[in-house]
Amino acid sequence: MKLGLVGYGAGGRLFHAPYIAAVPEIELAGVVTRSPERRREVSGDLPGVPTFDSLSALLDSGVDAVTITTPPDTRRDLVLEAVARGVHVIADKPFAPNAASGRELATAAESAGVLLSVFHNRRWDTDIATVAEVLPSLGDIWRCESRFDLDEPGSLDAGPSGGLLRDLGAHLVDQMLTLFGPAATVYGHLDVVDQPEGRTDCGFAVSLNHLSGVHSTVSASKINHVAARQWRIYGSAGSYVSDGTDVQTDQIKQGLRPADNLDSWGYERQDRLGVLSTAKGSMTIPSAQGRYDEYYRQFAAAVDGRGPQPVPASEGIAVLDVLDAARRSSETGDTVRL
Repeated sequence: MKLGLVGYGAGGRLFHAPYIAAVPEIELAGVVTRSPERRREVSGDLPGVPTFDSLSALLDSGVDAVTITTPPDTRRDLVLEAVARGVHVIADKPFAPNAASGRELATAAESAGVLLSVFHNRRWDTDIATVAEVLPSLGDIWRCESRFDLDEPGSLDAGPSGGLLRDLGAHLVDQMLTLFGPAATVYGHLDVVDQPEGRTDCGFAVSLNHLSGVHSTVSASKINHVAARQWRIYGSAGSYVSDGTDVQTDQIKQGLRPADNLDSWGYERQDRLGVLSTAKGSMTIPSAQGRYDEYYRQFAAAVDGRGPQPVPASEGIAVLDVLDAARRSSETGDTVRL
């Protein structure tokens, strides 16, 4: 599959290109970026991969699919341009500013007969892979808390189309919907700061009551100078607690690449493993493997007609419905029923 990458900021460079390179079924056919600095980075990181000034020029070169990882306020038009040309699309999250816009994009892709997948790659995080293995040992799940704090003030997408809820919140909500099923009610609180681009949410706490009966809470911050990745899960048979790391991102920042050694990729540090506690006692749980490359492997198979999309637009819309509800709840102080 010939794939084009649209955008080469932190997302394209850290979360897309290294994992595309780890999938032999995909050829990275080009990168769209006008920035001379980014073009130099592409030349150094991806020798031989051409760069293009526009999505149109990339599409003219002949690709089967594109990944769109440009700033949030540009994604709608780029997705519509790509699907209109009959090209399959992976849209970074948030793939739309709200659920109504997400439905518009999904309808356009369906009408064009192409796939539209949302890049909720954190379904393949190390921590959630480990959590999925632990859940059967906890009996009936009552409550789950997920906290993800980043000390990255400079990376906050500012303005009305940005904010941390649409960014990291999209991932955390998607993880909860994946683990525990659809949400029935949503209650949200947003921390808000004034930025030159406009008022921006820089932190959040969102609580979901799932139709399955599980209560989940996700929270995150980005400008409070604290970093943490924590899970707390409570069930009828015990609890699971972890204080881990952002494993795959840390490995990328250390200069490692999944294509170099997939067998050792994506395992939590031994000193940060989670603990399962039941009536039998407490035990440290070995790390499952995190594999963001699996997202791209599954997408390539779907384009080839050999399997389902990793995250179809319909599932991205379900996340946006929750984010929209959390925003309304924060404004009114009310719990929102979906």
